[in-house]
Amino acid sequence: MTLRQDITYASPTVDGERHDLRLDLQVPRTEGPKPLVVYITGGGFVRADKAANLDGRTYVAEQGYAVASIEYRTTSTGSTYRDGVADVKSAIRYLRAHADELGIDTTRVAVWGQSAGGYLAAMTGATNGRDQFERGDHLDRSSDVQAVVDQFGASDLSKIADDFDAETRAVYLAPGSFVNAYVFGPNSAGTVATPRPATGAAPPPTYVGRWTAPAAVSPGADDHIISPSQSLILLDALKAKRVDGTRYVVKGADHGDLAFLGDTEAGEKWTTRKVMGTITRYLDTRLRG
Repeated sequence: MTLRQDITYASPTVDGERHDLRLDLQVPRTEGPKPLVVYITGGGFVRADKAANLDGRTYVAEQGYAVASIEYRTTSTGSTYRDGVADVKSAIRYLRAHADELGIDTTRVAVWGQSAGGYLAAMTGATNGRDQFERGDHLDRSSDVQAVVDQFGASDLSKIADDFDAETRAVYLAPGSFVNAYVFGPNSAGTVATPRPATGAAPPPTYVGRWTAPAAVSPGADDHIISPSQSLILLDALKAKRVDGTRYVVKGADHGDLAFLGDTEAGEKWTTRKVMGTITRYLDTRLRG
């Protein structure tokens, strides 16, 4: 396959300064345009390293997909979820605008996210056909997607720790936490525990409607960072609007790759052939069926 790195897809202004956002793209060397999968990494809404999960991305690309891994704005630049969703949509529009030179089929596009990236993938698919997150260049192109894969992502940030003890819930919902910083901004005293417009606008289920993309949601049964029940919140919202939703629970799995916390084995459950095969079969159904 071919690998193109550090493609600048958008250059939003952050605090008055240009902030280039880049993506890496893997494309199989086979005939014809390829279905596109946009991978959105996790990082606790604080970082977004497009180099993450290379083995997983390569596995998907080897099944015949063009796979783009993107950077997006986080709280480290004072950004909120609105900026992150806008960035994902900007990347999709860019890739559609340059589809001919990159070998991409613009009619078959999916987003695949993990953790914070899972949340952004769900937001992207839920807001198909809506324009409030459309910013930047290539606005003549669609950012709609045909499928979503959301692995251990959040659905309702006000309930992100509902499966955990009271002390953990208090930490997550305290003003200035990583959750609240991503909704209200790093310097805000706001909390998702208090109903307000920004709180209601952040959950993907808020936007689910007739144009929302089908989604596969996949929590780890033993996730201790994001409540596994978050996947049910999104699944129930999809079913309520008669949008196809599928839930795959990975038994014994924690919250993805936790090597940065000293757990070098947690990510193994997510890289098995069974789990990766489930992802690609779902993509095949939605993008090739």
